[in-house]
Amino acid sequence: MKTFDVAIAGGGIIGASIAFELAAEKLKVVLLDRQQPGMEASWAAAGMLSPGPDSPEAIPLVPLAMESLRLYPELIAAIEEASGLTTEFDRKGTLQVFPGPRAEADREGMVREFRRANLKLEPLSEDVARKMEKHLGPAVGVAAYLPEEATLDPRLLMKACLAAAERRGVEIRTGCEVTSVLEDARRCTGIVVGTEKILTENVIAAAGSFTSGIPSLAHYAPTRPVRGQMLALRSKEIQLERVVRSEKGYLVPRRDGRIIAGSTLEDAGFNKSVTPGGIRQILDGVLELVPELANAEIIETWSGLRPGTPDTLPILGPTNVRGLFMATGHYRNGILLAPVTAKLVRGWIVDEKASVNTELFSPLRFSAASTGNEKRKGAATLP
Repeated sequence: MKTFDVAIAGGGIIGASIAFELAAEKLKVVLLDRQQPGMEASWAAAGMLSPGPDSPEAIPLVPLAMESLRLYPELIAAIEEASGLTTEFDRKGTLQVFPGPRAEADREGMVREFRRANLKLEPLSEDVARKMEKHLGPAVGVAAYLPEEATLDPRLLMKACLAAAERRGVEIRTGCEVTSVLEDARRCTGIVVGTEKILTENVIAAAGSFTSGIPSLAHYAPTRPVRGQMLALRSKEIQLERVVRSEKGYLVPRRDGRIIAGSTLEDAGFNKSVTPGGIRQILDGVLELVPELANAEIIETWSGLRPGTPDTLPILGPTNVRGLFMATGHYRNGILLAPVTAKLVRGWIVDEKASVNTELFSPLRFSAASTGNEKRKGAATLP
């Protein structure tokens, strides 16, 4: 049996960034994925780094998201240097548009929300918005500019992060589905992959929507898949400078000229089909934002499975089994939250403390072993 300091179940961006972080501490790390690492939710993501809440339920997540965005340039620099690969990290901000008769009221609601959360937002007139993005459609009423937001290409990020982790000594295994966690006297001793036992004092569960499929972890991480359909467009005539977004959809430009459009939110189990209804929903939003894209070529369609949780918040932190940690359930924010999640896990394992108060995201809020504080209120706080 091989022995490691840390075994990570799940090779998406959360697991890979944790592996990269821990390998810097000279820990012996193995990263395990049920298929090819990085080919689930991380591969399917649009790559928007947006710390603002997309629903009232997400408001408690904002401080953690802001901290992760702050850490991103440092992580990108380290990954790109170690791997020699680009992630196409850009910080050009986002243009949020508000169509329809309630445009002014909707924008004012966002302004209030962002100011309460100490997020930067600049209200724009329609004329100024059209100067920033000349292809905006006539349905656009007023707009706002979110200058701190950034983008990257998640597929390039995954490739670079895995390469960087491997160069730091991480052992990456494909086609290795974790079936159980070994413990003795409430202390983690290893994991089981098929018929193989891997000895380790620390296990990180980072398997996204598949985490709940590991029987010994389901009560800590009741994750579920939430399907998101996506498509990529190409147009010789239309070029966007930055992300353009409304409540109905978004457009994310890539350096190679592609425009990523999304997305749906569907409870479809583990079915990753692309459907006519899903594509139509996306295109309705796209063509309201930029009607001239009606003549664009659809060059790719795909879907991914976001790891949802009962309260839509991530599941982060130690369990009541020493050495067993959860880093899953990031829902729509896995790419965004990778840097802060990696730092948190490093703190729990190396320093035996966290740099951020994550009580709200504790896996014990779902566990029968919880002390009765399952439904805590409030937000993550930073020291």
